[in-house]
Amino acid sequence: MDPAVFAVDADELRRLEECAKEPIRTPGLIQSHGVLLGVDPGSAVVVVASENAREWLGRPIGEVGSGSLEYAARTGNAVDPVRVDWAGQPADAVVHHVAGLAIVELEMVVVGNEYVRTGVVGAIQRLSVVTSIADLRREAAVEIRTITGFDRVMLYRFHDDGHGEVVAEARDPELEPYLGLHFPASDIPVQARELYLTKVSRSIVSTSDPGIPLLALGDSRVLEDARLLDLSQAELRSVSPYHLAYMRNMGQASTMSLSIVDQGRLVGMITCAHRTERRLPVLLRRSLEVLATQISMQLASIGEIERLRHAVEVRERRAALLAPLYASDDIPAALLGGPKTVLDLVPADGVVVRIDGRARVAGRVPPRRDFERVLEILDGAGFSSECLRLDRPDLADLLPEVAGLLVIPLDAEGDTLAFFRGEVAREIGWLGDPGMTNRADDLSPRTSFSAWRRSVRDRSEAWGTVLDEAGELGHELQTALQRRAEARLAELAMRDSLTGLHNRRYLVERLENPDPVGPDGKALLFVDLDDFKRINDDYGHDVGDAVILEVARRLLAHSRATDVVVRLGGDEFVVLCDGVRGADVRTLAGRIVEAVAAPIVVGAQVVAVTASCGLVVADVGAPRSGLLEAADAAMYRAKRAGRNRVSD
Repeated sequence: MDPAVFAVDADELRRLEECAKEPIRTPGLIQSHGVLLGVDPGSAVVVVASENAREWLGRPIGEVGSGSLEYAARTGNAVDPVRVDWAGQPADAVVHHVAGLAIVELEMVVVGNEYVRTGVVGAIQRLSVVTSIADLRREAAVEIRTITGFDRVMLYRFHDDGHGEVVAEARDPELEPYLGLHFPASDIPVQARELYLTKVSRSIVSTSDPGIPLLALGDSRVLEDARLLDLSQAELRSVSPYHLAYMRNMGQASTMSLSIVDQGRLVGMITCAHRTERRLPVLLRRSLEVLATQISMQLASIGEIERLRHAVEVRERRAALLAPLYASDDIPAALLGGPKTVLDLVPADGVVVRIDGRARVAGRVPPRRDFERVLEILDGAGFSSECLRLDRPDLADLLPEVAGLLVIPLDAEGDTLAFFRGEVAREIGWLGDPGMTNRADDLSPRTSFSAWRRSVRDRSEAWGTVLDEAGELGHELQTALQRRAEARLAELAMRDSLTGLHNRRYLVERLENPDPVGPDGKALLFVDLDDFKRINDDYGHDVGDAVILEVARRLLAHSRATDVVVRLGGDEFVVLCDGVRGADVRTLAGRIVEAVAAPIVVGAQVVAVTASCGLVVADVGAPRSGLLEAADAAMYRAKRAGRNRVSD
């Protein structure tokens, strides 16, 4: 059975609803191995007592004979626990305050276990050096079983849907293993989990204990009905009959549980179980609470370190993937065609990248018409599912081979990333059949807890952290596309719209550089077409544009690879030459003039045009300003000398 399906099962939801109605905070009973007294702090008189201490109703707490206990009852300040003599036996007294009362709980000292708690210090030291979550869970179970002597110690992890899983176990070899088995959320319902957030430990000494009722002093001005007393923080709070039956069905006579809390959330538990009655002393339980807190913090720290390490790796891979986009004219190809692709960031069986109306696919994807129809239905919205058949049957019908779908919209124009995962059939083991066939009635606990295994179908691997990582990829891809578009606009502002060459604005910015000419030297060739107006007048502007394009091509072809060809506008061009020291710039200029003079064929027309070229070579250390004007003047000297030549 699929845990996600069972989480919304009608019977399971009804059990959770009924559990929520049970008054587990105010049961009106305590466990019978102890005594509870409710003391009015003002008068120090006992106004509530468990039935096994009813004779103390109306008596001052000072009659116990412990000044420390009386002080604790009056002030709420206490050593935890306070050692007292009760009915001729040593007892540990624990004090807390609730509803205007000082609650005094007394437990007889457990003979022989007085110093067992010292083993906790060694356990903390040994566990503190463990650096993996799996190892910490496993070793913690072993350490706690060694300290407590319980038959079985289990660590639970709660999944997002509320159900739990046994992720570590230390047990008597005679017991059936529970490691890896799952259990439904109703085993530990929401209201019980809330209690574990405020009270780290919970001890149930006997599953056959009917409990002892609480009594209240009739004329008490604090509390008239002991059944209303909130026992949320009480050590001795009695147990839900449902839970007692659950424990008995598991073969448990005693249990002790500890909370695993992360940032205010109950993320797991440590549960100790014994086949016979077993009671741990108060000080040992307090020590185990410290150990459980240490384990909680260590699990959170290891998890955060692993998360940060993974985040850094993902960020580096994402940066490497996106870097080539700025220079690419085909974004889908850049995302899918390199040594690392988008599938290295978002593991999936296949992906569709749709950008600027062009779609490219990689891996195993549905037919184009089917995934396009799905994207049309989603209408630009993001979407994720690990079980499409359960979450969106309509989409599953269109994509019968797809179990997991993740769609990341990139903009409002339809740019999208869509990832597809196929079914991963797997077997889930349950701690007993969670269904109705394993229960006496709808609300009863399971009667058997033997491993119950079923195959889960129609589900892909969980997306997990990939959801956030894919979202970050989508956001950064949006940013990259936007910056690329901005860079393209900026580049277009520096380009001539007809020829694609750099334009006057580009040249001006280059020459406005305040740095002087470097040691490699610089030259500037000013090329002006001779009598170009005649070509426009005789052949028309279309032919004129074709001539300009051909001249631009020839200038590029006969310049050096390091030179920059600029169209200033109209029929004027500039060739900007860097690194000219030792070069024959005049020969370069002559070659360009000669190339322009070759006949140009435009359709059925053969057009002849020549060019005059002004040449300026700047001295090393000379300013860049004035170069364009000097080259322009040299070009006019070439025209006056007869055109179709070079002048300096």
